[in-house]
Amino acid sequence: MGSNRVYIVGASGQVGSALASTRGGLEAVMLTSSDVDVRDERSVRDAFGGLARGDVVINTAAYTAVDAAETDREAAHAVNALGPAHLAAVTGASGARLIHLSTDYVFARDDAGSGDAPRPFEPGDVSGEPPTVYGATKLAGERAAREADPRTIVVRTAWVFTGGSADSDFVATMARLEAERDTLRVVDDQVGSPTYARDLAAGLWELAERCDGPNLRDGATLHATNAGTASWCDLARAVFVELGADPARVQACTTAEFPRPAPRPAYSALSGASWAAAGLTPLRKWTLALHDAIAVRTRTLG
Repeated sequence: MGSNRVYIVGASGQVGSALASTRGGLEAVMLTSSDVDVRDERSVRDAFGGLARGDVVINTAAYTAVDAAETDREAAHAVNALGPAHLAAVTGASGARLIHLSTDYVFARDDAGSGDAPRPFEPGDVSGEPPTVYGATKLAGERAAREADPRTIVVRTAWVFTGGSADSDFVATMARLEAERDTLRVVDDQVGSPTYARDLAAGLWELAERCDGPNLRDGATLHATNAGTASWCDLARAVFVELGADPARVQACTTAEFPRPAPRPAYSALSGASWAAAGLTPLRKWTLALHDAIAVRTRTLG
């Protein structure tokens, strides 16, 4: 059975905005932080007073300032852990379905995807506690949502970019810096799964339409990223190539040369096997998605 209405929480963010622009003919209710404060249980109850069985809530709201979260733990916990719990409480009570967006940062350094021979993480690989406050609060949010509504579907993604005109993400920043600097230094010892927001949004719409299908069990965890892996340096060089610039201007460096308050994982790529096994359309290779993102950026900026 498909959904009747789809509620997008966090509609002004990267993924929320992409969902708004790719929704097609589906009936959607776009909710920003001005419409609902996920940190506040009463605000959530008031915003979803008309929620009914067959409706779907997609939660893209998150505290994503990874470094700031190290000293702003309470604020990160309120959005990333309490927020999903409040939303799951209303979906559980109404019979609606919650799709909660999570992250590759939920994995610990000793999980199955790390080590001497890393492989892309599968949903069940979580074994330890994440080393960052951001990752710990996102994992707490997954668990809290499941406790409040066992039917919650968790979708983990990673390295989301839009390539927009503002410095909204890594790709957009690299595109701007290409025009401003002769050379850049970018870390090449962190590997992950670059993901175009519009491709992820298309996948989430498909999931919303099919979340009660035979291949999706209650409480499923899925990974949704564009196919393939890259280091940040690889991604930056690919941006330069798409812009017609010399990729050699992007110089590789190590994470140790650019220490940050929150430790970054050396490897956090996500496997798309669970997404395909659920009968959902696999996301295309990240290089193809990047090509389209830069093309949209170029048209927008003229």
